[in-house]
Amino acid sequence: MEHQVDNIAGNSTDGLISCYGLFQLEDDRRYFPPYDAVPVVRQATLEKYPALRGVLKELGSVLTVDEMRELNFAVDGEKRQAKDVAREFLVAKGILK
Repeated sequence: MEHQVDNIAGNSTDGLISCYGLFQLEDDRRYFPPYDAVPVVRQATLEKYPALRGVLKELGSVLTVDEMRELNFAVDGEKRQAKDVAREFLVAKGILK
């Protein structure tokens, strides 16, 4: 057995894509819907932390698919804590101090 495959279905933000030397094919028939992450927050949380609304809005304009893949790799591939990876990203983007 050669342990080879012709194709694999995955998400464009999977962190291990680069690790395994994979690449994303163009979906010219639009079979797969876009995979866009969206924040989901309880109203009570927004009321308790009103600044959170602005932070989440700002985050939506700075996070690319490639960056999300890198962040996922840091967690999945490098086995780092998600909270640490997220904090470093937010600090690097100037969203957190």
